[in-house]
Amino acid sequence: MQKSRESSKQRILAVLRTAVNRLEFLTTNDWTLIIDKTTPVTFKKQDVLIQAGKRSKIVYLLVEGELKVTAAGTEVARIGPGGICGEMAFLENTIASATVTAEKEVEAFAIEWEKLADLFELFPHLASRFYRSLALNLSRRLREQIS
Repeated sequence: MQKSRESSKQRILAVLRTAVNRLEFLTTNDWTLIIDKTTPVTFKKQDVLIQAGKRSKIVYLLVEGELKVTAAGTEVARIGPGGICGEMAFLENTIASATVTAEKEVEAFAIEWEKLADLFELFPHLASRFYRSLALNLSRRLREQIS
């Protein structure tokens, strides 16, 4: 089991390094610390990862597959490998503003908010790079919406 988990960690590190929506200010060491606190999860097509109006307290890092993000019944984004979801509710410590659904089978890593907070307390520079990366990612997503 441990060997399989190590292989999965290496796979997600490779995906996240090359993905367009990666959190680009994070270092390889940052990713190693984060991935160590995650749980691998799989979702089938049409499974809901995040439900608008509910609090899940989990951030997902997508490894394979595609996610559809809808708000008030309107598709607002698609997320592919290397993308992240659940980050807005995490940033605001609130309920989800959108529903995230698997468009096909999805492999992801889930990290609980509490585990992220613990990491950030231990490694403040990791927190700084993580939040900066989220800000840039969200800014780009917004820019795509208004273009």
